[in-house]
Amino acid sequence: MILASFITDADTRSVLYIVSFALFIYGLSGLTGPKTAVRGNRIAAVGMGFAVIATFLVPDVSNIALILLGIAIGTVVGVPAARQVKMTQMPQMVALFNGVGGGAVALIAWVEFRSSNGFDGVPTYVAIFSVFAAIVGSVSFWGSNIAFAKLQELIDGKPVTIGTLQTPVNAALGLVAVGAGVAIVAGSHSEGLMILLLVAAAALGNLLVLPIGGADMPVVISLLNAFTGLSAAATGVALNNTALIVAGMIVGASGTLLTQQMATAMNRTITSVIAGGFGGTVEAAAGAVGAGGGTVRATSAADVAIQMAYARQVVVVPGYGMAVSQAQHAVREMAKMLEAKGVEVKYAIHPVAGRMPGHMNVLLAEADVPYEQLKEMDDINGEFARTDVSLVIGANDVTNPDARNKADSPIYGMPILNVDESHSIIVLKRSMSSGYAGIDNPLFVNPKTSMLFGDAKGSVADITEELKAL
Repeated sequence: MILASFITDADTRSVLYIVSFALFIYGLSGLTGPKTAVRGNRIAAVGMGFAVIATFLVPDVSNIALILLGIAIGTVVGVPAARQVKMTQMPQMVALFNGVGGGAVALIAWVEFRSSNGFDGVPTYVAIFSVFAAIVGSVSFWGSNIAFAKLQELIDGKPVTIGTLQTPVNAALGLVAVGAGVAIVAGSHSEGLMILLLVAAAALGNLLVLPIGGADMPVVISLLNAFTGLSAAATGVALNNTALIVAGMIVGASGTLLTQQMATAMNRTITSVIAGGFGGTVEAAAGAVGAGGGTVRATSAADVAIQMAYARQVVVVPGYGMAVSQAQHAVREMAKMLEAKGVEVKYAIHPVAGRMPGHMNVLLAEADVPYEQLKEMDDINGEFARTDVSLVIGANDVTNPDARNKADSPIYGMPILNVDESHSIIVLKRSMSSGYAGIDNPLFVNPKTSMLFGDAKGSVADITEELKAL
């Protein structure tokens, strides 16, 4: 009896929730660096475990068997998916899992509407927060699905719009969803209104993300993640669930800050990202590239090896091409060879290199690259002028000098890595195709630049073999 009383006591649940929140925050702090990220993730997972236990101890929780079945299904689906996903596909998985969270929140709001006969007899604030969660959760779910489909190339990564009708239609859908929500809060018990709200929000979620191109997709994923967090927090208020409130606000706040940081790194406003129409996957013609054209100079692995072997400092600039070819381990082996010859090797990390923040850091940490060699953009840009060789591996837009020099360029003003200031530049690339912004890169025809065409992993391995022979 004493044990049962202790377990069901409200103070016990409060203590468990406090422990879980502390673990959430402590775990999140560990995600600031590759060395502590795995530990931080595990600590936060333990915190979620405490939150789940505390929720099970709520006296009026029923259908325990159904809840356990849901947990089992989620575990069976989620664990193998997380283990098998490639690092290059991690943004898609983030988008998909984030969407699932938003969809769950929307469904909870619908269930609460049905179980309370249209919020009959419940406090007004419960109806308000539930309606908010339904709208935002539905937008997040459907928008995240479109983001996943674009990144997975299930649909065209280019902006897809309905022309001049885009903004009016989006505004109309938003008004319909909000109007239905206001009617529900005002006392309407019609389930048709709730369904109309969910459908309008679903259409809005689709139409918001379809016009957004691949270049802006990381920002979109982060923004939708913030939406899911806010909708979860609203659901927590409606259900009086402390865990949902705190966890949702942490996700919402961190997602909002990350969105702002990424938008700043791309010199884009969040409003312009949502407006869409920028950043498709456009093929650029081989040969003359950039303003005034120019000549592409091809090179060989042997020539690259000679240049780097006699350099004092080499800066590696990784991009999505390195991630696609899984070249990080080959890059580390090459760096070891250079370091053995007395060459200082550093890595220049742009905030939006790859498809999500920290993408390059994680890949290089996976290959045991010393963390102190990873240099953020602001720290490394002053180094390029005294760098003998910059080795650009699959990076494109983040090295494009047009961001500084061409006022009519769509990326003008975006902070970039000042690779063009290096004494010599080697670009590893499969072809002359453009990056996500869909524009040419004059760096490729810079007189100091040589192009080594081919798969990044194979090219780096060939360079390493040539270094061994020197």
